[in-house]
Amino acid sequence: MQFTEFSLDARLLQSLSHMGITTPTEIQEMAIPVGLSGKDLMASSKTGSGKTLAFLLPAMQRIISTKALSKRDPRVLILLPTRELANQVYSQLRLLVANTQYKALKILGGENFNDQAKALARDPHFVVATPGRLADHLAQHHFHLNGLELLILDEADRMLDLGFADQLKAINAAADHKRRQTLMFSATLNHNEINEIASELLKDPKHVAVGASNIENQDITQKIYLCDHLDHKEALLQSILKRGEQKQVIIFTATRQDTDRLAKKLAEEGFNTASLSGDLNQSARNQIMDQFSRGMQDILVTTDVASRGLDLLNVSLVINFDMPKFAEEYVHRIGRTARAGAKGDAISFVGPKDWVNFKQVQQFLSKTFEFSTIEGLKAKFTGLKDKPKAGKKSAAKPKRTKASTKQKNAKPKAKVVKDKRFITGIDIGDAPMLRKPKSKLQDTPED
Repeated sequence: MQFTEFSLDARLLQSLSHMGITTPTEIQEMAIPVGLSGKDLMASSKTGSGKTLAFLLPAMQRIISTKALSKRDPRVLILLPTRELANQVYSQLRLLVANTQYKALKILGGENFNDQAKALARDPHFVVATPGRLADHLAQHHFHLNGLELLILDEADRMLDLGFADQLKAINAAADHKRRQTLMFSATLNHNEINEIASELLKDPKHVAVGASNIENQDITQKIYLCDHLDHKEALLQSILKRGEQKQVIIFTATRQDTDRLAKKLAEEGFNTASLSGDLNQSARNQIMDQFSRGMQDILVTTDVASRGLDLLNVSLVINFDMPKFAEEYVHRIGRTARAGAKGDAISFVGPKDWVNFKQVQQFLSKTFEFSTIEGLKAKFTGLKDKPKAGKKSAAKPKRTKASTKQKNAKPKAKVVKDKRFITGIDIGDAPMLRKPKSKLQDTPED
């Protein structure tokens, strides 16, 4: 199948040709017709499947071929969970609008709020945004969504994981009219929160699923190394990097502090290294990603902020210095390599603190990994025993109190035997029994 079969505008086909794209991917082949039909869509696909064009092309075609509902309001709103992913989508959108009269605007957290308000007042046709910052502008009435024609949510599961549910609902309420179309993309559709919010945002959506979220990219070779402690991890990392077999490397850590510490240590050892974490301002983050994408650094140390959406073609190795807390994130992390049909490697270090997360990854992938070793760096740690499954609960024994303990230790009292013989004429038992007095007649002597 070719893009020409979708009946797209000639300008879009020309842009695709300039980008060197002629054949649609599986998700594009399935999602684009639904998007062009005007129906709501709920789609899932694995990372690196080309879903960005799966929603950008229908959005562009709609704007080109139909009359606007409003001259002032944005016609298309694209929401994304992170600034890095938003930047990437915005870059692709600019290529598509380059030879048209349509304007695109990017609204991200970490950038000047007042400048964004002024840009929104210039009535852009497309807005690419993170939900938190956009909801802030909406609350300040810097723009309106009454005329919004198409709402697109990319990586919707990640937006919910990051706590943007309220912002998504506010945006939906501001653009709640019958003529709005909604396209929702998520790594998985088996997500309770996704299904709940989809019932609010989408109207009778078509469902498209291309590959499950737990299906691995077969072009990625995965290796697991057991580690005893932090120093052991660093020794393994140094040994792997010194081989020099890789092009560019992304190293994922658990925290921002770990990111900064490890990047500094690698730089001191002579590696050309950059670090990326969520506490950097947007300008700094953009600069780091731009430099890394152009090959100015060989190694990027980062948190999960870079685990999704970044299309870095020269990354040949991903290293999980710490295992991710969520099993799905493992697939997204290693998906930063082996892009566009290339081969890639993924290495994970598993120490005692990583063991539970590692087991969750195995369960999620329905796979049992074999452990690799490096000569001279074999770990003593061999894993943790699984906790025994709780069986049937036995009847709870009554708690022993001081009173019951004293009662147990006390000597048994002698049994009191009550005399129940009435003929003795004495009081017996607990209640006194008295003799019946004689009558007066009996006491008077006979005449």
